[in-house]
Amino acid sequence: MSFAFFKRASVRVAATVPVVLAAAVFTFVLVRLLPGDPAAQLASGMQSDARGLAEIRRHLGLDASMPVQLWHWLNGLAHGDWGRSFTTGGAVLDELLARLPATLELTVSGFLLAIFAGIPLGVAAACARDTAIDRFARAVSSAGSCLPTFFVALLLVYVFYYRLGWAPEPTGRLDALLAPPPERTGFVFVDAWLSGDMQAAFDALRRLVLPAISMAIFGLPPLVRITRSALLAGLAADPVRSARSLGLSRAKVLWTYALAPVAAPIITASGMMFSYMLAANVIVEKIFAWPGIGSYALDALNNADYAPLQGFVLFVAIAFAVLNLIVDLLIQWIDPRARVA
Repeated sequence: MSFAFFKRASVRVAATVPVVLAAAVFTFVLVRLLPGDPAAQLASGMQSDARGLAEIRRHLGLDASMPVQLWHWLNGLAHGDWGRSFTTGGAVLDELLARLPATLELTVSGFLLAIFAGIPLGVAAACARDTAIDRFARAVSSAGSCLPTFFVALLLVYVFYYRLGWAPEPTGRLDALLAPPPERTGFVFVDAWLSGDMQAAFDALRRLVLPAISMAIFGLPPLVRITRSALLAGLAADPVRSARSLGLSRAKVLWTYALAPVAAPIITASGMMFSYMLAANVIVEKIFAWPGIGSYALDALNNADYAPLQGFVLFVAIAFAVLNLIVDLLIQWIDPRARVA
């Protein structure tokens, strides 16, 4: 890799800092515009008068003005303190990191399913334009775009668990009667397989299937559409016509002269879709009782717990920035046309 590449990488890394800072400020303001009072929520069930409620607000730091609260939060972030949840009593950053493996297991599984199904389907649709395959791909893409994720998840639970009984109950990552495997990767299925506990591995895999499919259906439509449109443009380019006139094989023409030059938009769409799936798994995690950061944030929303909500949104914003940076640098590395001198 050249010095110019590392220079461009440093510039883009520096450019993500103000984006993350703006996301932190926006998150702080947005959370405080939500309905609900953390002090009143914490005092619910207790016989607290106005004086007791004011004391709770003072203890939570809510009696200060919003600029002062914002300064305290940003100062805490600068020192690695993301606040504490009054619901659980734990540090927000520690709880997010503890729940992150569950979210990554679900998101990565759904993303891989979407990639392995969406990109080949988009390629097949572009190579067989205006045929039954193309019409099927467009129908799948349109149907997937119209179905909300929560509806797909509930439908899968109803059909495969309630009606057919093929899937286990949607109560988390592992049966409560099974001992969790030693944590190595944070992915229950992988950890159980590495430890040789095939019963736990099989149970974890069965419980992962439906939520992963729910996430994959969310990510499938845009991947199919973008792959199809990008490959159609590649197949109409001059290098493809020249390669065909030279008598090169169809596979060589497709992969080398049609698909490789248009890989950049497909990679970009894949990276953005992974970011979206990381944020869109909130409802899926709640439906399947998946102990990830999404269900953690939803519980905090129900309890008007500011710190976990702020931490979740900021965590997702940082993930967006990092993933977009990785995709940008990857495209510059594989495609010289995207490089700026």
